[in-house]
Amino acid sequence: MVVSMTGFGRSRAESERFSVTVEVKTVNHRFCEFHIRMPRQLLKTEEKIKKKLGEHIKRGRVEVFVTLEGEGIVSRRVHIDWEALDELVHHITEIKLRYSITGDIELRDIVSREEIIQVEETEAENEELELLVLSAVEDAGKQLLQMRKLEGSALEKDILQHILQLKENISSVSKLAPDVIIQYRDRLHKKMAELMENQADEDRIFTEVAFFADKADISEEIARLESHVSQFKDILKGDHPLGRKLDFLLQEMNREVNTIGSKANDSRIAREVVEMKSLLEKVKEQVQNIE
Repeated sequence: MVVSMTGFGRSRAESERFSVTVEVKTVNHRFCEFHIRMPRQLLKTEEKIKKKLGEHIKRGRVEVFVTLEGEGIVSRRVHIDWEALDELVHHITEIKLRYSITGDIELRDIVSREEIIQVEETEAENEELELLVLSAVEDAGKQLLQMRKLEGSALEKDILQHILQLKENISSVSKLAPDVIIQYRDRLHKKMAELMENQADEDRIFTEVAFFADKADISEEIARLESHVSQFKDILKGDHPLGRKLDFLLQEMNREVNTIGSKANDSRIAREVVEMKSLLEKVKEQVQNIE
């Protein structure tokens, strides 16, 4: 089964006290790489989130966003440095007496001093909240997988069309290959006949043609290319992940096509080679998005 590496899933889970929203987005990547953004009190659940999503995702860059709402998520506590406050009030009183300054100490003057009064926020851990998050992650992961499968199905359809066209090009090259030798023999025979006043040296022609035929023989490359195409189609039907296998096979196919282009001394085969390389490049772009 072909599964795309691109997808998105979103889920919201609620209880009487909390509301959790989880969004999961995946894009192409050589490996499976997680990037999770969530409140600090959920950091201990990070590995559990990765494990749960890992049941659905084998390859790709995975971005996870977790947002929380509800009562009691953050507890606040006021901390007052009484010693610093006593010292501040004492010094203000001394200054007033020493310089005959009038006026009262206002409460706002004290509250605004952050070094004296601080509000500490604590994100409390909560088992109920963790279960809620993992439930939302599970649902978002399933939605993500469904989307990746749908896109994978479209990718497979497009790739198979290109592979079908590639088979036709290979068939054309296979039919043209023997004709290349015949044409070379006829050209050589005509040229030698002209040079030797219509009396060509048949033994020499046979030797030259045999040498050329051996040098320009592309039968092995065609056979391997046909085998690679067959393997490619079989891999597409297998269990995922398939991306790396397909990518490797494409490299081998491209190598065979390049060899055919360099060995076959024929303009018609050269045109087929250009078309095959174009098709392989299109398939490669699609395969890079397969898990």
